[in-house]
Amino acid sequence: MSGRPELRLDWATHEAAAFACRRWHYSRTMPVPPRIYIGVWEDEQFIGVVLFSRGASPYLFSAYGVSEIEGCELTRIALTAHESPVSRIVSIAVRMVAKQNPGLRLVVSFADPMHGHHGGIYQAGGWIYCGDTHPDFYHQDASGKKWHSRQVRKNGAPVKQFGRFRAMPRPDDMTYVETLGKHRYLMPLDAEMRARILPLARPYPKRAKEQAPEHPSGLGGAAPTRALQKH
Repeated sequence: MSGRPELRLDWATHEAAAFACRRWHYSRTMPVPPRIYIGVWEDEQFIGVVLFSRGASPYLFSAYGVSEIEGCELTRIALTAHESPVSRIVSIAVRMVAKQNPGLRLVVSFADPMHGHHGGIYQAGGWIYCGDTHPDFYHQDASGKKWHSRQVRKNGAPVKQFGRFRAMPRPDDMTYVETLGKHRYLMPLDAEMRARILPLARPYPKRAKEQAPEHPSGLGGAAPTRALQKH
């Protein structure tokens, strides 16, 4: 026997996903809804989640000739210390999402070099690398929280978000930070889509000499607050 722990993935609750993102993802945040939560266990110990969503941009999938309901973004891989390869975990999660959503044709994900990521887990899983996004910027407030340019207003005027008006921070009150473009990876879910995007393929980017861990470790433990939710 190899002694490798038993790996299990199943649907998870919002509470479990939020717990994992706060503890074990560098952003400490949840992505914009709608979201799909897939929990990960080793030997029945909860070790984190893989999250999928529509993505922040409404134009994310149009470049590949698919609609918003035919594509999704892998937006979080939030794992504590574990033994199973992340590429295997991601592969199983993608298959689960594809089976639950028969019309899904394409999954997109990004690796952020600003956090030392080059996309090794996607390369190991055979994803197609198609270049980097354009360099961007964000604003950082005094507490260290990051704000996208869409989340700030020069005059601080309230903006309606999720049915409520919220006061927006002013860029003059924050620090302006430039960022590198992110590495973009694609996983086609059918033969026609693979043939469509293969011409976009580029050589995989290499790992930087000095690189932060792909996913920070945290405390292990049993599933927090109703970890399972059947759909």
